[in-house]
Amino acid sequence: MLTAGAALLFLLFYFVSPTVAPDKHIHTEGDTTHSHGNQSIRFEDLLVKAKEKISPEQAARIGMLENAVVRGDIKEQQIHVYHQLARFWSDSARIFEPYAWYTAEAAKLENSEKSLTFAAHLFLNNLMTEGEPAMQNWLASQAKVLFDKALVLNPANDSSKIGLGACYLFGNISDNPMQGIMSIRSVVEKNPDNVYGQMMLGLGGKKSGQYDKAIERFLIVVKKDPENLDAIFNLAECYDIHNEKANAIKWYEIAKEKVPVAAAKEALSKRIAELKR
Repeated sequence: MLTAGAALLFLLFYFVSPTVAPDKHIHTEGDTTHSHGNQSIRFEDLLVKAKEKISPEQAARIGMLENAVVRGDIKEQQIHVYHQLARFWSDSARIFEPYAWYTAEAAKLENSEKSLTFAAHLFLNNLMTEGEPAMQNWLASQAKVLFDKALVLNPANDSSKIGLGACYLFGNISDNPMQGIMSIRSVVEKNPDNVYGQMMLGLGGKKSGQYDKAIERFLIVVKKDPENLDAIFNLAECYDIHNEKANAIKWYEIAKEKVPVAAAKEALSKRIAELKR
């Protein structure tokens, strides 16, 4: 599910600087794989951009690890090197794309449900706060491969079914978003208390402009999980867009009480005041 940290990041950027998307990715264009419209993104291009942000000494270290992957003929050795690369990009460079990519490469070799779903959710969580279509497509494409592999190992995993549906719904990887909706609905119809599935359907309704349906889903989520800040904020925003001012104010007030960052509280107070005028 979208993490609390990702939800808070979205809140901050939406309210504090609504016209500027957070620069949490390295954006570039390539000429193959995972295209959307005329845009396409390749990991090789993302990696080149990432390496521009590290020191020559760090680049030399990364080069040695990359060569070790190529030379390694033992699966366990390759997995170990991929984890080393992932740790570097996460802890030292703090750049998401190569961290997630190498985590995913290790997971594919390990081929355990736990490692595959962990890597898949790395991509999916970032997909849910990404605004650029080409990057949405790239993130969703990576996540889909991992969810597909995880579902081969455990076809009954509802979280993976929902995650896979979200890739179709939010990642521009198919001309038929209903493919994603049906995957998620199959879980929710079986278990209406599945908060993750209800949340994704709510976000899907919001994305498609079906605010009544989105509100219905978000209300289910906050009833089951009253501390879900992401659902609370999205509920308030849907009421706001739908011009239901009283309900928008109510839920913005609840969001303001729960959000821990002063700048977000201030921005929420400003929006509440505007609605009350």
